[in-house]
Amino acid sequence: MKHMDVFIVRPFGIKKAIKKISENTTEQVDLDFDKVNKELIGPALNQLNLQGGTASAIFEPGDIRVDMFTQLLLADIVIADITMHNANVFYELGIRHALRDKKTILIKGHGFDDPPFDIGGFRYVEYDQNNPGSSLPALVQTLHDISSTDRIDSPVFNLLPKLEVQGMEKFSAVPVSFTDEVREAFENNQVGKLSLLTSEIESCAWRLPGLRITGEAFYNLSSFDLSRTTWEEIKNTYPNEQQANERLATIYQRLAEREILLNPVEGTALCFLSDKAIDNLLNNTGLDKITRAKGYALKGRNAEARWIHSWRDVEKEQRCLRAFQSSQLGIAYKNYKEGYFENLNDFYAGINALWLLTIKISLAERYPEKWLLNVEKPKQAEWELLELKEKKQQLIVSIQLCIEAAKASLAKTDQDNTMLHIAEAAFACLTETRAARVGELYSAALEGAKVLDCQTANRQLWMYDQLDILPENTKAALASIADIHFPKGQSCHNLLFTGHMIDKDGRKKERFPQRNEAVVKQKIKEKLTNEIDAIKQLNPDIVLKGIASGACGGDILFHEICEEMDIQSEIYLALPRDQFIAESVTFAGPEWIDRFDRLYHKLPHYVLSQVKELPKWMNKENFSIWERANLWMLHSALVNGGSNMSLVALWDGQGGDGAGGTEHMVKEAVEKGAKTITIGI
Repeated sequence: MKHMDVFIVRPFGIKKAIKKISENTTEQVDLDFDKVNKELIGPALNQLNLQGGTASAIFEPGDIRVDMFTQLLLADIVIADITMHNANVFYELGIRHALRDKKTILIKGHGFDDPPFDIGGFRYVEYDQNNPGSSLPALVQTLHDISSTDRIDSPVFNLLPKLEVQGMEKFSAVPVSFTDEVREAFENNQVGKLSLLTSEIESCAWRLPGLRITGEAFYNLSSFDLSRTTWEEIKNTYPNEQQANERLATIYQRLAEREILLNPVEGTALCFLSDKAIDNLLNNTGLDKITRAKGYALKGRNAEARWIHSWRDVEKEQRCLRAFQSSQLGIAYKNYKEGYFENLNDFYAGINALWLLTIKISLAERYPEKWLLNVEKPKQAEWELLELKEKKQQLIVSIQLCIEAAKASLAKTDQDNTMLHIAEAAFACLTETRAARVGELYSAALEGAKVLDCQTANRQLWMYDQLDILPENTKAALASIADIHFPKGQSCHNLLFTGHMIDKDGRKKERFPQRNEAVVKQKIKEKLTNEIDAIKQLNPDIVLKGIASGACGGDILFHEICEEMDIQSEIYLALPRDQFIAESVTFAGPEWIDRFDRLYHKLPHYVLSQVKELPKWMNKENFSIWERANLWMLHSALVNGGSNMSLVALWDGQGGDGAGGTEHMVKEAVEKGAKTITIGI
């Protein structure tokens, strides 16, 4: 069962309750509600790995109302014990029914007071006051069923079908300390830290707004796999929400463009998901024209990706013909044009519509006999081609005016806009008769531009070149950006290390005494060499990166071995240098401090926290900074996927001397499906 929070509404302690003895006879009996919680409710939650609490358990007496209302609104499931006519229980149940339409479970002791008329027709789980645990299977099944159903169980919403459920996110604030950690991770490009933070808020009432923050950070760092997972969780809660669909439309598209060459089936499926998200977005009423324009432009790019895939691997003699015959060319043009007409300031959509139309006209003139096959009469083909040329001229005039207006507006602010300059160069490539000027415009536009902007410009020019469209202008433009470096996007395999520290003086049972350092180092090097050979056999060009902490013993040896093998490694420290050394290096002697500092000043290094205390928002028992640091490194190693990560563990197979040791790292890695290589010691 997926994670859900449960709020329990019930009386406390032993209470007098009215029980039927016969048809006309009742008596007061003692009912132990704490026993019901202990033997029935608690075990049911534990069996399904659910977390639950009550007002008395989590709030201070006398000041519970605001927090109680929040829980009644935010809890995924509420369990209410209606055995006796307890005013507090029914008051809280009434609030829940007024705020949430679904996922409220009623339980009741067998033979006690009939429920009030207002909820008399609703189902409930009965239990025996003397043996509440006998109803455990029934409650577990009810919890399981209710988690996956959308059945309305609130009498309020049943009777008032137009009543709207309150948006839960409006009532949950994200802690500032969490937002600060996300911002720091984003600014330092620490995708692994963002992944850790995303996992740590799983049980927080403010998880969804928290996911929006990390999801946006992943998106802006172009970490589309992790961003996809995050935004999909939000979309599962709000299927038609604008922000989630807008983000996923782009994410699916970028992933599709990556996959469509290596895995066409997966790439096509991702294009479909992107189109579906765009349709959900465009179906929103009241959508502003800027967002609608982006939606149509995204749909155009999906069709464009399918179009390119249809001809890019075809032999040159047939490539242009295949490009001309593909229906995706017309679909891409239509959607880009629709996006531009929605927002005439959208240069991206307008220029893409113009260049696709230019290609269609050029290829139609190149293959006149194929163009004739599109119509019944030859004269009609001539008219349609003439109409396309007129539309092209209209687009040229419109886009030129928009560019001039944008430049005039920008001049008043003394600001620069790289995308506007790139748009101007792309427009010139389509309209300018002087190839040298096209080259100059591209050179000026891309000077100091981000690599992503340069890649976008290069992608468009590459397509002109492949289809032999406007060859002189294209050649001049490509020559002007020939010196710009475009990353090849090499795969990276992360080698995560965990291992024992040097034994402290007086350790009862030796594990890693200082005298064994050379032997242990050789073992690590042999295992690492074997693993690297296996990785290189699958992909000789893959980039290797080492990840480990900096404790005396295995960690420092690993970094030194990586240095000898010319592998870039990074140091991950739970605490700042001085604190970390005091905790994990000093006891082994000054030589190990010197070795740590040499690596610390040479290698990239990251710090998880400035203090040993965990953030208050984590609210996690029996958990330390050291365990959190292990998870941080593991999430960082997994950012490229489990197939691109190996854990090398120097481990004796036993429990460690403290929290967050090698045993913990191995356990967590195995649970996440990571490849684990153990080195005996």
